[in-house]
Amino acid sequence: MNSNYSLPVNLGNPDEYTVEQLARIVRDKIGNNNQIVYKDKVTDDPMKRKPDISRAKQYLNWSPKFKLSEGLERTIAYFRQELNKNQNTSTHNPDLYLNQRDEL
Repeated sequence: MNSNYSLPVNLGNPDEYTVEQLARIVRDKIGNNNQIVYKDKVTDDPMKRKPDISRAKQYLNWSPKFKLSEGLERTIAYFRQELNKNQNTSTHNPDLYLNQRDEL
């Protein structure tokens, strides 16, 4: 956003994972054994999911700061914290809980 470069740029982790691998990694990190459901591919589904981030490096001086594993751990920790905040808020503040229910 803070550059004059205006062509498309891929941002992401340049390590390649299949959707199944990614689903298994996420499932293992959150600590459950939910079933992975397989669906038919859509016609324009990309066969390769490895972003070429060379433009990001060259023109934006950008590269990922974390490997997938650490990024997922940080993301999962963040959302767990947010869920705990929401649970604690509605548990400890009956007025807020009632207001949320009334609005439903």
